[in-house]
Amino acid sequence: MHETIAILFDFDDTLAPDSTSGFLARCGVDVPAFWKDVEPLLNAGWDPIPAYLHRMLELGRLNGMPPIRRGDLEEWGRQLPLHPGVPEMFQRLRDECRLANPRARLEFYLVSSGLGDVLRQTPIAGEFTDIWASDFAYDVDGAICGVRKVVSFTDKTRYVFQVQKGLVGPEWRGRPFEVNRKVPWERLRVPLDRMVVVGDGLTDVPCFSLVRGGGGVAIAVFDRENRGKWGRAWGFVEDGRVSNLLPADYAPNSALSTFLSMAVENLARKISLMGSTYQG
Repeated sequence: MHETIAILFDFDDTLAPDSTSGFLARCGVDVPAFWKDVEPLLNAGWDPIPAYLHRMLELGRLNGMPPIRRGDLEEWGRQLPLHPGVPEMFQRLRDECRLANPRARLEFYLVSSGLGDVLRQTPIAGEFTDIWASDFAYDVDGAICGVRKVVSFTDKTRYVFQVQKGLVGPEWRGRPFEVNRKVPWERLRVPLDRMVVVGDGLTDVPCFSLVRGGGGVAIAVFDRENRGKWGRAWGFVEDGRVSNLLPADYAPNSALSTFLSMAVENLARKISLMGSTYQG
């Protein structure tokens, strides 16, 4: 019987301001110039995520900066700001889920194209059952020396399927091909119609489409202060890719918090009402 509900969050510009830009600014990098330097790689056919990771690798050589070290990234993760209401949101939603159906279990996941060694050190990292993000490789001195893992666009859907099939936690790391195994519906741990996905950008579109197409809920968030991105955010609505579009404000009684509560309570009640006969 499917009694687990999963909320999958993007991180940058979803739960917090762009953590990579924040880290670069903290290092004294001209952030607009950095992202402009990524553009020639995109024009040459690079994927956006390995392109920005590669430019970060080059920063020391091109700008005369000290090499970026794992400790620098981890320290930034412990300090970076979060959007309003984020730290308190998790327990509130768990409580609301339990009130709607004591048998239902609510889990949170983080699926991001950002830097894993930053995200795994944030104060909210412990709220997530699993975290998937892009990662650097490091030399013996802890300086970045290569790209170890890229999470981009449709890569994100791989982790939706891992949540669906229950392939989460440390025991499934280093077993990337397990996600391709066929699992009968009745043995799925979290069917798509028990999922909510929250994101802000184009890398989230495949997850929006997959989860919404499977009967789940897709929520796009936007920064009220960044009018330059409003057109892109509205495009998610026009294209029918999301269930709702809301400001990235998680404070109690905000529109986003209310919608998340409604989604969780509705899914929990469906589990309670339909029991083992519910099939989406």
